[in-house]
Amino acid sequence: MTLSSTRLIVGPFNRVEGDLEVTLDVQDGRVAEARVNAPLYRGFEQILLGRPPSDALVIAPRICGICSVSQSVASARALAGLGPAAMPENGTLATNLILACENAADHLTHFMLFFAPDLARSCYGGRPWFAAARRRFAAGDGECARALLPARARFLHLMGLLAGKWPHSLALQPGGVTKAVDPGEKIRLLSILAEFREALETHLFADSLEAIAALDGLPALDAWADAAPPEAGDFRLFLHIARDLDFTGLGAGPGRFISSGSFGLFAPGVWAQGASTPFDPAQVSEDHAHSWMEGAILAPAVGKTIPAPDKPEGYSWCKAPRLDGQVAEVGALARQVVDGHPLARALNAARPGGSVHDRVVARLLELARLIPAMESWIRAIRPAEPFCAPPSPLGEGAAVGLVEAARGTLGHWLGLHNGRIAQYQIVAPTTWNFSPRDAQGNPGALEIALAGAPVLPGETTPVAVQHVVRSFDPCMVCTVH
Repeated sequence: MTLSSTRLIVGPFNRVEGDLEVTLDVQDGRVAEARVNAPLYRGFEQILLGRPPSDALVIAPRICGICSVSQSVASARALAGLGPAAMPENGTLATNLILACENAADHLTHFMLFFAPDLARSCYGGRPWFAAARRRFAAGDGECARALLPARARFLHLMGLLAGKWPHSLALQPGGVTKAVDPGEKIRLLSILAEFREALETHLFADSLEAIAALDGLPALDAWADAAPPEAGDFRLFLHIARDLDFTGLGAGPGRFISSGSFGLFAPGVWAQGASTPFDPAQVSEDHAHSWMEGAILAPAVGKTIPAPDKPEGYSWCKAPRLDGQVAEVGALARQVVDGHPLARALNAARPGGSVHDRVVARLLELARLIPAMESWIRAIRPAEPFCAPPSPLGEGAAVGLVEAARGTLGHWLGLHNGRIAQYQIVAPTTWNFSPRDAQGNPGALEIALAGAPVLPGETTPVAVQHVVRSFDPCMVCTVH
């Protein structure tokens, strides 16, 4: 360290899911290097070993209270990979609705409760938009949360109708869902969605969801933001604030994006250097060089989770997933870029590594695309037809279940031997984004994104760092599981 350098340890973070600590080496008022630590070890992969395979449907969702549907779907898909049952169309529709409900609720929760309250901090008291930000986004009494939290609660009634409860439903099975939908419930589902759409179009967007989904480039986004006063909708207010604070210049990640595809709505693939290639889960590996784990670089299908809390090179319980040996980012921005949405591709063309601005825009864009899709899935349900294939014996061997959680690509790698779980490895979205360095010293996605973030004189928990961290919407309990 020189006289102009210093080290900050930031954490624990509020308004993120789980435990997080970030070590920052600061040089000349900017972050020179960052190390991200997931400080809580949990052990779900060991808990599952030796158990009957059906136990995975009960235990895996309990990894997390806000991503439990995603964990359920990944587990069910891994089990389905070892069984002959084909899911009926109603099962696919209901599964999509349950997963989309969790993802949409998470996107809204992230914006109004996790990210936007930072814009109402007193450090921005001199900005021309501060009074509006304070009124709309302040933690505890902001009008945004007061208007949209009740709407989110009513939206989650979908979970009760489709999955019995949330979180930790047992309705999601390898062959479909255990809860059928009758004609009266179908009407009620449409009514719940209509109410949620109205809340989003009134408070969040002040425009139709279709108008947001139709934004096809940066000129269209700028024109939409300027077409009404900044306080006409929370999304528009965010865009004006982001412009003033230069959020497009903050938080550039690795520039390699992964999506396993979702709902048949968002295409799978890998996007890097302006080109798309197929996503192959066989190229995923986990590097243990700087995690408190024993072992070398292994594919999840043969990976191990052996804690080594005294390992000198370790600084996180998180492993370091890599795709074909390279660091990657997952999440809504990755999904929308990989899928080829015109606005997301325009954001990527302007800033190949993404930014705080781009991650928030992509998350809200995805929210606007999801709700109309959910409406079409409800209309396609046929109440008199099956929702779940009968259970069938599982074969021995290995399978992987992939799903796009709100925060990105989630994979469960399962191996069965003698009717028991012999292998279970989980690679969660925040494991990708918040990984430590690998054996070659390559930093993880957040560690890359934090480099260059400004640290103002006297700051011990730099607000720019908090913007970058929260732009990823981390779920730390899923990260180490």
